[in-house]
Amino acid sequence: MKQKNIILTGFMGSGKTSVGVRLSYRLRMPAEDTDKLIERREGRTVGAIFAENGEAYFREQETALLRELLNRKQRCIFSVGGGTPVRPENRVLLQQLGKVIYLRTRPETVYRRLKGDTTRPLLQCRNPMKRIEEMLAVRGPLYEEGAMFTVDVNKLRQSEAAEACIGYLRSAGCAFA
Repeated sequence: MKQKNIILTGFMGSGKTSVGVRLSYRLRMPAEDTDKLIERREGRTVGAIFAENGEAYFREQETALLRELLNRKQRCIFSVGGGTPVRPENRVLLQQLGKVIYLRTRPETVYRRLKGDTTRPLLQCRNPMKRIEEMLAVRGPLYEEGAMFTVDVNKLRQSEAAEACIGYLRSAGCAFA
């Protein structure tokens, strides 16, 4: 299948949605956030889905959405939820969907960006920093495995991260860059 989209993966707080918007402007492609697509479909927030149906249900919705997106004709930049690439099936679907770019960030950066953010259900715990470290230890290698490119965003502004993504895409001969 011809890869026609750009997929941004990474941990929550890595800037996927913000970088996706900047890429959208630069590349004149629409940008979509898969969490927002699921929220619209479900008529409720990710937090409400987690609270009412649990994480497993939400992960099933992510996989179903990825399968549907494979049939879209229009090129798009997709920012996917931080847990999406954890499932092996999803990593395969993401690679079929487009060029996958992992926005890598350190736990300290995530914590600084997200402390006080009550919209992240997985961080509503006694020690969010420890939770971030534990989750990144598991997810980091999975993000790397599923990505064509990795951009370390710890010290980059969103515009710089978008330019780094474009540079990687151009170096790989991708038509949309």
